[in-house]
Amino acid sequence: MEMPLKLNLGCGERRLPGYINVDKYGAPDLRHDLESFPWPWEKNSVGEIRLVHALEHMGRTADIFCGIICELYRICVPDAMVHIVVPHPRHDDFITDPTHVRPLTAESFEMFSKAKNREWISQGYANTPLGLYLDVDFETVDVRYTLDAIWLSKEDRAQLTGKALYHTSMKHNNVIKEITVILKAIKP
Repeated sequence: MEMPLKLNLGCGERRLPGYINVDKYGAPDLRHDLESFPWPWEKNSVGEIRLVHALEHMGRTADIFCGIICELYRICVPDAMVHIVVPHPRHDDFITDPTHVRPLTAESFEMFSKAKNREWISQGYANTPLGLYLDVDFETVDVRYTLDAIWLSKEDRAQLTGKALYHTSMKHNNVIKEITVILKAIKP
């Protein structure tokens, strides 16, 4: 049995050894526009995917973004891990780059969890159950926030607790620099 593939999607100049490095520009291992479907991998052929500072550049329209999520799900083997790093939408790193077309938060990815979707429906929430609509299912395994250096130093000096820092990030720009989300493909 073949080992599942490992993809570094939207790699730019960050090529990773042991991965198929994919981008529509430059000199990756494979040139492909990830907003063009279907992707050139077989169903259930990929065990690990990295999208590091790439996903915020894709999916200007909801249809294209949902197409990307559907393709991710299609190519993943059961329990495949998808590692996503995006700039926080309230950080200058996101705001100042004109090629950033889609703000993403950790909560954005819960829209693609069938368990979360069912919970929302049972509780009468208005959240869109995209996992059920699109027949995809990703479980959020881990979420990490990287603080901007000035806020990290304040936290290190115990000037802000974790809860206070969270509330501060809801009110001010440039508190959280980037968000890391790890998803697991839930498949039978």
